[in-house]
Amino acid sequence: MKKNDPYAALRYKEFNIFLIVRFAMVFAWSMQFVVIEWEVYSITKDPLSLGIIGLMEVIPAVLLALFAGHIVDQKEKRNLLIKCILGFSVISLGLFLLTWPTVVGGWSTKLVLYAIYFLVFLGGIVRAFLGPTIFSLFSLIVPKKVYPNAATWSSSVWQMGAVLGPALAGFSINWIGVHWSMCLIFGFSLIAFVNLLQIPIKPILNPKIGENVFKSLREGVKFVFTTKIILGAITLDMIAVLFGGAVALLPVFAQDILHVGSQGFGILRAAPAVGALITMFTSAYFPLNKSAGMKLLGAIFGFGICIIVFGLSAWFWVSVLALFFSGVFDGISMIIRQTILQLRTPDHMRGRVASVNSMFVGSSNELGAFESGLTARLMGTVTAVVFGGTMTLVTVLTTGIVSPAFRKLDLRKDIAESENEEG
Repeated sequence: MKKNDPYAALRYKEFNIFLIVRFAMVFAWSMQFVVIEWEVYSITKDPLSLGIIGLMEVIPAVLLALFAGHIVDQKEKRNLLIKCILGFSVISLGLFLLTWPTVVGGWSTKLVLYAIYFLVFLGGIVRAFLGPTIFSLFSLIVPKKVYPNAATWSSSVWQMGAVLGPALAGFSINWIGVHWSMCLIFGFSLIAFVNLLQIPIKPILNPKIGENVFKSLREGVKFVFTTKIILGAITLDMIAVLFGGAVALLPVFAQDILHVGSQGFGILRAAPAVGALITMFTSAYFPLNKSAGMKLLGAIFGFGICIIVFGLSAWFWVSVLALFFSGVFDGISMIIRQTILQLRTPDHMRGRVASVNSMFVGSSNELGAFESGLTARLMGTVTAVVFGGTMTLVTVLTTGIVSPAFRKLDLRKDIAESENEEG
């Protein structure tokens, strides 16, 4: 591998296929979430209903997370991912039918709404397994020495899907309606399935196959809570996402505050991901490993400032810029956190560590949506967003003060050691 080669991970064919699969799934999942947000708010005109969507997904994701991590560490990763994608496809097909007037024409609005919540709940079950499986498969496709570069590209593709999914959702709702937008989502899940079949079955690296499930779960949780750098990175990001979940209220801003309709909603929804995507492509050439702790703290602080500006803005393009820069800072945070997790997690524990991470960070997206919806109901939409951004700033300052080891974190030594291990 060339020193500082920005394309190191892309020189592995299976990794490129993996990126296609990840893009298709992130695109489909993020587009589906946005389409359902729009449909549910259009039905109810209640911001709390947007929070309930998040709550319906997060409940099974949290309850099953540790068990899912144990299963992932015990099973072959490629075939497990195939099952996750098939599960998502069934849910997308169900949502396609629920938004088809021919099918639900005789249903009450409440029944349609509850059916949507039920399928979102099933999606939470799938997601409990999906994240740890992707995280574990990642490490079996590229050698450890290119993990940092691969994490950058993988995160970039994730953000690309997060850019295009919401943006296309906003436009497709306007062009072809909610129903056919769901059909498009189903198609992308099939693209992920077909490409994943090109990756061969991978070995199971866990030396404790058949280990008692409770002992396995205790080991995974103990590792995370005793590895202070991993715990700090996960906790910091969780709090920031939990209180900075302004994107969950974007349908309210688009329809009732900024008055920009579905197309403006698509632009607002895509703006953070565009900023993050630009950051991630840039970081392939300018790594973030030096002084990683301070960069992570600074990035989440900047994210909180952007959320406050967005909440206070009454001008569409100021709101777009605030969301764009929130994505820039979020991209920095994601790259550093993913690099920490990949470098400091043993191969045989990747599923369990990824599950704990999904409980903290992944699920905080949905809990953040519920928190935002609830606080919007209690204190008003604008006040709720400003409150969330302020709590993010308080969290960063507190972490920086109480954790000097985190402030001094530098990943260059970890990367050098991983390169020496593989020659």
